[in-house]
Amino acid sequence: MSRLLFIVALLLPFAISAQSITGKVTSTKREKLVGASVFWLGTNTGVLTGQDGEFEISANEIFNKKLVATFIGHSSDTILISNQTYVEFKLQAVKTFDNVVIKAQQDGVIISDLNPIKTEKITQIELGKSACCDLAGCFETQTTVQPQTTNVITNSKELRILGLSGVYNQVLIDGFPVIQGLSYTYGISSIPGILVDNIYVSKGANSVIQGFESISGQINVETKDPDKMEKLLLNVYMNNFMEKHFNANYTFNRGKWSNLTTLQSVQPANKIDRDNDNFLDLPQLTRYLALSKWKYGNENDWGWSSRISLRFLNEQRIGGQTSFNPEIHKGSTSIYGQSISINQPELKARIGYRLNDRHNIVLYTSTYSQNQNSYFGTVKYNAQQTSFYGNIQYELNYNNSNLKSGISYRHLNLNENIGFTDTLLRRTYAGNYKRLEYIPGLFAENTMRLMSNKLTWIAGIRADNHNQFGVTVTPRTLLKYDLTPQTIIRANIGTGWRTVNLFSENIGLLVSSRDIVFAEQLQPEKALNFGFNFTQKFNTKNEFISGYISTDYYRTDFQNQIFPDYDTDPKKAIIKNFTGTSVSNGFQAELYLKIWSRFELKTGYNYLDVYQIIKDNKQLLPFNPMHKVITTFGYKPLNNKFHFDMNIHWYGEQRLPTTTLNPVEFQRASFSKPYTIVNAQVTYTFKKFELYTGCENIFDFRQLQPIVSWQNPFSEYFDTSFIWGPTRGREIYAGVRFKLIKG
Repeated sequence: MSRLLFIVALLLPFAISAQSITGKVTSTKREKLVGASVFWLGTNTGVLTGQDGEFEISANEIFNKKLVATFIGHSSDTILISNQTYVEFKLQAVKTFDNVVIKAQQDGVIISDLNPIKTEKITQIELGKSACCDLAGCFETQTTVQPQTTNVITNSKELRILGLSGVYNQVLIDGFPVIQGLSYTYGISSIPGILVDNIYVSKGANSVIQGFESISGQINVETKDPDKMEKLLLNVYMNNFMEKHFNANYTFNRGKWSNLTTLQSVQPANKIDRDNDNFLDLPQLTRYLALSKWKYGNENDWGWSSRISLRFLNEQRIGGQTSFNPEIHKGSTSIYGQSISINQPELKARIGYRLNDRHNIVLYTSTYSQNQNSYFGTVKYNAQQTSFYGNIQYELNYNNSNLKSGISYRHLNLNENIGFTDTLLRRTYAGNYKRLEYIPGLFAENTMRLMSNKLTWIAGIRADNHNQFGVTVTPRTLLKYDLTPQTIIRANIGTGWRTVNLFSENIGLLVSSRDIVFAEQLQPEKALNFGFNFTQKFNTKNEFISGYISTDYYRTDFQNQIFPDYDTDPKKAIIKNFTGTSVSNGFQAELYLKIWSRFELKTGYNYLDVYQIIKDNKQLLPFNPMHKVITTFGYKPLNNKFHFDMNIHWYGEQRLPTTTLNPVEFQRASFSKPYTIVNAQVTYTFKKFELYTGCENIFDFRQLQPIVSWQNPFSEYFDTSFIWGPTRGREIYAGVRFKLIKG
């Protein structure tokens, strides 16, 4: 309670304002002008506009003076300031030279100077450094996010931040929380890389606007904008396992309307078993995806704007023993295999009406349905889910502040049916599991810029009423202080909570022979997160070297956590509330250098201390490397004809579940071995084509025979949960991209 009162006390300054003028600079066509100069006429007081063309300038004792805005290639404009606190400049483009070409290259990862939350923006430049077949593959060069395999047989993955399960960070698609419940298991793998424009990654407690879940962080995937991308983009990819990806993006414009259509097909790999354990090294994946995204107007213009997206996904995953045929063997005890079939239609809409530069109303709404039919050996798992999300918010710009407030509503209807085709193992968790959730909520979040724009303060709070667990209040606050224009410190603190979808979020439980024992009724997971960040940017006078140094520390304290107990009995997974001490400490340091605009070097170190106190003993949670180092190197000549990229990952040892009670032949080590992975890619650019080829895991490190009791997958000791490293080994791939620019 004392922690809650402390956080609530930090939310008090909702009405604080400062003497300054805010506004933005755009062209007459409403294009944002980044880096425009805004200054008081006849003085040395001035600022440059940020990423959205916005600015803030001190107004102390300068009223009834003239404010000027200028930008290269545009005429200047002057506004007489009397009692305004917000102004907008619209600059007319002028044609002065016919043969001037200005070239600039965006960095692969950008840490915003303006965002109060430390946010890493992963751009198209960075995504092009690896194959990036799906969202899980888009983090090969990143220190903050770790893709983690949750089921080696079907290759399901989650995205981890701060060493915690991916369920504790919120994954948004265009600001919508659609990766949840049943879609959590394979949802991030169903987002094709060709559709991704930018990815925004932030750690710790974040904005309360999108919900209450983001405990360890937030990943917001921004898909491509129909107005700003190529008319046609085709991508064909194939690896040495003969897995094939075909992708196509097509856009067109009609007046204020524009459209993006995306099609994807993934065809399965050959059957490969290099470690001779009679199990496939990678599943056979077949996917068909179609998406149509419509855009009307511009959200920065007055009046109506909208984004409407329709998507349909059909996916099949088949894994298990090499001779497994799902048409014959699924559910049988003769040949072990897993087969998953998914159908998912989805609709998302963002509709906004901007009254003027100070008032804006936006409605977010999404719904999807997922039907999944699965066999995991002799476990039959069929599930259906329908979900709805709605959020209507009002935005007010006033006195150098921005207030967002509104209401939200969530609905989830999940029906899971579990049965066994064989009862030899005497598992007890068969049955029908139904969950019906509806959660209305209220929220408010205020962003204030104080002390001549050096201090930015976000104070947010929301209250949600769960139909089963009642009202929960979620307060959060964030601070950013600019010591200098290139030296920034940030701090944040806040609470988060979530309800558990046990089977979809712990799919490995259905795969192993362990019995699942529910010791008590499960309550929502709750945690407090706080953290600090220091970022120092630098740039030599001749721009020989530029870059940044960033360090941060985040701590998560759980008041209740639900983590399957694998250690008490190796034949069981015990599910219960854990209200004792459960902590995640995460420290990260990163150095980025850009040399001569040709070379890029980045190295990052992660320290994770994730543990629970059980009977006065500190017990590390499994599958978390306490130490991790990643180093990336890139070279691109000034003519941009090709670029070469390499990344090196070193993982320290990880604690593994205890197997000391198993027979000797089924025991595993208590800790994994440290290992190193090296990846490299070369991309060559023609006028309309890009050819790329690369190799992941160049030195072919593999965790051999990771499945316990693979010789007898229907025995009581069969367990697939001991995956701590790569199992497929070296992967060589090649692809081609064709781009047709709009005329």
